[in-house]
Amino acid sequence: MTVKTTRTENYPAWYQCVVSESDMAENSASPGCMVIKPWGYGIWERIRDLMDEEFRETDHENAYFPMFIPISFFRKEAEHVEGFAKEMAVVTHSRLGHKDGILEPDGELEEPLIVRPTSETIIADSFSKWVKSYRDLPVLINQWANVVRWEMRPRLFLRTREFLWQEGHTAHASAEEAETEAKRMLEVYRKTSEEFLAMPVIQGVKPEYDKFPGAVDTYCIEAMMQDGKALQAGTSHFLGQNFAKSQNICFINKDNKSEYAYTTSWGVSTRLIGGLIMTHADDEGMVTPPRVAPYQVILVPVIKKAEDEQKVMAYIEEVACALKKQMPFEEKIRVKIDKRLKQSVDKFWEWTRKGAPLICEIGPRDVENNGLMVKSRLKVGEKELVAKDEFVATVAQRLENMQHEMFEHAKKRLDANIRTDITTPEEFRDYFSQANEWIEDGKVGKVAFVKGKWCGDAATEEILKELKISIRCLPLEQSGTKGKCLITGKEATLDVIYARSY
Repeated sequence: MTVKTTRTENYPAWYQCVVSESDMAENSASPGCMVIKPWGYGIWERIRDLMDEEFRETDHENAYFPMFIPISFFRKEAEHVEGFAKEMAVVTHSRLGHKDGILEPDGELEEPLIVRPTSETIIADSFSKWVKSYRDLPVLINQWANVVRWEMRPRLFLRTREFLWQEGHTAHASAEEAETEAKRMLEVYRKTSEEFLAMPVIQGVKPEYDKFPGAVDTYCIEAMMQDGKALQAGTSHFLGQNFAKSQNICFINKDNKSEYAYTTSWGVSTRLIGGLIMTHADDEGMVTPPRVAPYQVILVPVIKKAEDEQKVMAYIEEVACALKKQMPFEEKIRVKIDKRLKQSVDKFWEWTRKGAPLICEIGPRDVENNGLMVKSRLKVGEKELVAKDEFVATVAQRLENMQHEMFEHAKKRLDANIRTDITTPEEFRDYFSQANEWIEDGKVGKVAFVKGKWCGDAATEEILKELKISIRCLPLEQSGTKGKCLITGKEATLDVIYARSY
């Protein structure tokens, strides 16, 4: 039972079908916004909880700041406001009034308020009050929040006008310490992506023209989707003293002199779920990595006779209790008993669409045999009759094996589709003249990533726009060798990743 549109038929339509048929999200009556439904939100909660633990391990504390930011704060940082100006939503009135019986805005504000697109300016204002001495540093803060950016071409999870994210903000006494922090948080994002989402990434730094507005350096992780396009999965910014100067974050240093602090900011969003879908989903629907699945094991009762209900349900409760006592990943197995009054086959396909890792069907015969029928989301169509005690004893390892298998499959796709044999501008143009398509089973696709040289000339940005591709990043590990820029043919030493992107 495949989704309505397969990857081969229409990859963008397939993505929308997976989101819909896995019941993860839907378009809202509020234009450009989405409703995140329980399965999709459950995945976000798992990502949030796992990342929050990483933040706490690196000494960050959670706080919350206003979503309404005075426009004057942005005007202090010209480069920053220029970068976000076209995406900003602005509040200009405080209430509604009646005019000729029609509700219209009333009570114009003395100063317009920007609905939070990001929080550097408002958080820097607080930092300016908190930081007076080098003894107050570093300040390590994270915020879980929603943000608004007026996206003109929304797509569920990938680009919506309102989305959920975390944004970290820190202040330091030296540039070296701040830059180390930005790189440290990039590593947290790599771990989140690869170890929790089973989504391999390339770590790098953005070219000068593509940095976060106001940043000195922007570090990023880039993932490859099943059609060979790139997805920016997370960014970490070394901001230097730019925001400290505009918001007056000053401190008295060890030499008893006044100095501006050095700051960072970093964030990932519900966009990760879009990346998760396009990394792992198949033509049956979503495939959810066990570590971020809201429920890892689904127990489905198979009851055809009323007299069997009590013993089957009692047995299922017993299985659920035993599973919850297992401790993979230092926490309990997440188990769901599907008690809905639906046919078991319908329940099975619903959970298959959602990508639940393990689906177990249990009927009267399984109770008699002290077993259960196990179906893995990675092997749709196959089933395995397993003794109850054996399943309970091996479930943690089964889930761990699934997690590993999903990562290795995606890593194989990434490694096979980074072209390094394209060495001239002519070959480069010919390669990207082709259309992207689904990369079947991790094999080499038509168009994906090209790793090659770049001369660093800012004029190349316009050529890339014409080709509808971009420099995704300069990988952190540079070869230092010489070669020809794949855009201009000039001598170049910088290694970059070229690709089309979301």
